[in-house]
Parts: sequence; structure tokens; C-alpha cells
Amino acid sequence: MILPDRDCPLCKRLVDFRLAARAKFPDWHNAPVQPFGPDDARLLIVGLAPGLQGANRTGRPFTGDYAGNLLYATLKEFGLARGEYEERPDDSLQLVNCRISNAVKCVPPENKPTPEEIRVCNRFLAEEMASLPKLKVILALGSIAHDAVLVGLGQRKSTARFAHGARHQLPRGLVLYDSYHCSRYNTNTGRLTTQMFRDVVSQAARAVHE
Repeated sequence: MILPDRDCPLCKRLVDFRLAARAKFPDWHNAPVQPFGPDDARLLIVGLAPGLQGANRTGRPFTGDYAGNLLYATLKEFGLARGEYEERPDDSLQLVNCRISNAVKCVPPENKPTPEEIRVCNRFLAEEMASLPKLKVILALGSIAHDAVLVGLGQRKSTARFAHGARHQLPRGLVLYDSYHCSRYNTNTGRLTTQMFRDVVSQAARAVHE
């Protein structure tokens, strides 16, 4: 599997932001964030990008910020994780038949990657999806992740429109589920409730075992 190394040079804006963060926070991860979870997972969850004080700090997807609190609690509820999530990469949390990645591997300013950065980084997501031998279900958190999955599978974005709770049948026998991103902004504004998120994750969990 091809993954970006610590000093990936592909996106100048992201490189500059990464170097500035290293200078300001030398004890943080401050590098592309690698996927989390087993290589033989049947479910791949795809987020947007590392958060500055979350995965960019800790080095593990959705670890250290609010989104991880909701995500990992929900995964545990449906048997997709075990152990304790303590917002650090050396806690006892383990994913079960589940893997987590991002459409963009490096932290972007203001959590907003540009279309070009998403395009450039898609090679890594495409390679990852192709390399997972038992992949069956994909859960996209947000429309950018949804589109990145389609592009990574060689599909047109018009093949399947993003909608919270939607289920899409894709080539290779894959099934794609959509959810609004489990960010603090979405939950604080009521765009995404805990129950809404539970409903989508429960559907994805059931599909893994069908």
C-alpha cells in the first residue's frame, strides 16, 4: 500500500502549514496521518482530514477532538471497536473489522482542504481501498469524503449523490453509506444528532455481516 511519508511534499500549502505547526508545537505529530485499523477490515470509514488539535496532534484518526468522542463511542456500541478510548494513541482502543482513514492525510488550514489538495491526495485513498482484501462497506463522513471515495474507485461524482443516510451500490460489490460528519459544529447546530449518527453506523455494521 502506498502511503505518504512524514515529509510528503505534494501540496505546498499543506507543507507550509505542517512546518509552521512543527515549529509551534514540536511535541505534536505534525505529519500525514496514517489509517487506523486492521488490513482485513470489511468496513472502511472515510473522514475529511486530520484536525489541527486532534489527529494532527496525536497521530491517530479522530483522536483528541470531539468528533472522536462520538465516533468511537458509536463504533463500540455496534461491536466495531473494543477497549477504552482515552483520546490518545496509546490507549486500549482497538477497531474490530473496521478501519478509519481520511480523504486528505495532512491537516489543512481551517479544516478546509482545497479541491486540488483533495485531488492530489486521492491517490492514497484509492490505493488503500484497492489494497483491502475484504473490503465490503464504506462509510463516508461528509460530502467531500463521499466524492473522494467515488473518485478513488474510478467513478464519476454524479454516480451517487451525497445525502445523509443514503445507501449506494458501487462496483466491486461495495456498498457506500453516507453520514454528515460527526464534527462538533454539526452536532452543536443540530444538523447531526447522536441518534442520526447511530442509525447510519448501525446500518453499516449490519451490512458488514450480510
